[in-house]
Amino acid sequence: MILKDNYNGNLQRAIHSGFNAQSTTHDVIKGIDLSGKTIIVTGGYAGIGLETVKTFVNAGAKVIVPARDVNKAVANLKGVKNVTIEKMDLMDPRSVNYFAEKFLTANDKLHILVNNAGIMWVPLQRDNRGYESQLATNHLGHFQLTAKLWPALKKANGARVINVSSFGHQIAPFNFEDPNFLNREYETLQGYGQSKTANNLFTVELDHRGKEFGVRAFSLHPGSVNGTDLGRVAPMALFQQMGTHDENGDIKPEVAATLKTVEQGAATTVWCATNQQLDGIGGVYCENADVAELDEGDIAHDYSAPSTLRGVKPYSVNAEHAIKLWKLSEEMTGILFPAN
Repeated sequence: MILKDNYNGNLQRAIHSGFNAQSTTHDVIKGIDLSGKTIIVTGGYAGIGLETVKTFVNAGAKVIVPARDVNKAVANLKGVKNVTIEKMDLMDPRSVNYFAEKFLTANDKLHILVNNAGIMWVPLQRDNRGYESQLATNHLGHFQLTAKLWPALKKANGARVINVSSFGHQIAPFNFEDPNFLNREYETLQGYGQSKTANNLFTVELDHRGKEFGVRAFSLHPGSVNGTDLGRVAPMALFQQMGTHDENGDIKPEVAATLKTVEQGAATTVWCATNQQLDGIGGVYCENADVAELDEGDIAHDYSAPSTLRGVKPYSVNAEHAIKLWKLSEEMTGILFPAN
């Protein structure tokens, strides 16, 4: 089999999976047995991450959930079998290293890594290295985690790495000149947008380097999902200004009707992680449990109609940028990740 990668969006076209925006985790996992598989899901204790974990466990997998808030994870995962919770903070490099080392000591193989955790709409915050928090959490922490877990991914003989991205990548390309907002005014959505573009570029290059070792990578847009806590730190006034919530802070019924359920929002993650339709390809950005098409300015987007928020920007699957980001990520984390 010729292993194709997604440099410059080479594979960004629908494969007609048979699923759609209404498909749920129950639909996409049907008939799939994950017995004997070991899976890590960051942020797997809230929102679509929690639903992803439950789906994997119900299909027979053993799941490890690294959590910044262990108490919250214990409470939310209560009663879910075959789940191990470990302490990890993506903004703390030592914490990431400790988690990875502990995992490698106890486990020989890692079959699926879901880099799901993320933050959004936060005020300007920096980690102890001076890196902007959305870049540090959404990309750099996951880059480091994937690098440290690389030996176990290779040994799985057919692993997948899933980077949960977002349509939000369309807000901003990656700013190589000033990724940490040292010389430009901070705009939280610009920070979020470039971190999601980073997820896509990382996916492209990880897949390019990993495919010869049987490790394929995928990124995805979950959709606009009701019932997650991604915007937990955003002021209610922002949602009211956007017109999604009323004066009492409640989501408007007509808005809620256009959003995905958590089971629908997690479906693309589960599909990317488990479906055989993706065998032989990788590095692609997916949505609605299918491969997304390139958005070269020919897709009309209406923010009041979430179903129109689709497509992947060419700049976020650009080969030159993917290679450049990989090198920058190595420099920023101090980790050499040759992926060999």
